[in-house]
Amino acid sequence: MTATTQKVALVTGSTSGIGLAIAAAFGEAGYDMVINGLGEADQIETVRAKLADDHKVDVLYHPANMMAPAEIEDMITKTQAHFGRLDVVVNNAGIQFVAPIEDFPADKWDQIIGINLSSAFHTIRHAIPGMAAQKWGRIINIASAHGLVASPFKSAYVAAKHGVVGLTKAVALEHAKDGVTCNAICPGYVLTGLVKAQIPDQAKSRGISEEEVIQNVLLAAQPTKQFVTVEQVASFALYLASDSAAQINGAILTMDGGWTAQ
Repeated sequence: MTATTQKVALVTGSTSGIGLAIAAAFGEAGYDMVINGLGEADQIETVRAKLADDHKVDVLYHPANMMAPAEIEDMITKTQAHFGRLDVVVNNAGIQFVAPIEDFPADKWDQIIGINLSSAFHTIRHAIPGMAAQKWGRIINIASAHGLVASPFKSAYVAAKHGVVGLTKAVALEHAKDGVTCNAICPGYVLTGLVKAQIPDQAKSRGISEEEVIQNVLLAAQPTKQFVTVEQVASFALYLASDSAAQINGAILTMDGGWTAQ
């Protein structure tokens, strides 16, 4: 064990996209961290080493499969064993699949619920005891505007993100007196690989062009007509981890250009 007074963050799904931007923001703020996510071993090592070198912090990678509760438990255990503490958990791992409900594959439903919702439950339940014991902790769940409203052809994703919103509220209430907060960020469309990958499926499902999906489906919902950036989400997460945000608890925080205000 390496006992440290430096705060430690764990970010799931952090080898690319929103999660990587969040990891970079925490690294810049001086947090040691554990990253987790998919990719080729050499690519992941490049990401890990760059985070460590750029920000002069200790960065570990754990390959936990977010569908495997035992592996999630091992990730938390090894984080605490290496650093002697775990202060911030950002539940960011997520996948998407788009299809009409009558054609939605059952295995895709199980996978999306497992990775987008159940993994957050397992991560939180193993991280909470240590946070409560040290009387300080931050759990930040990356939900979605789809945690508040629905879109067609996304039954599993919408169900999972609504579940994350409910989970966030319950956890916030259970440990409010322990100095542990739990909040959810609900971004609108962020132009990541996840969003880019669903554009062809959306075009096929709706019978329109990919450009029409971007303009008339994705950005149509956001009054600003702009994608949210990964850096904006990362800055929000970093703020929620700060002492300034100590009284923000159980909050479902939109970052969607006004989408859910309509």
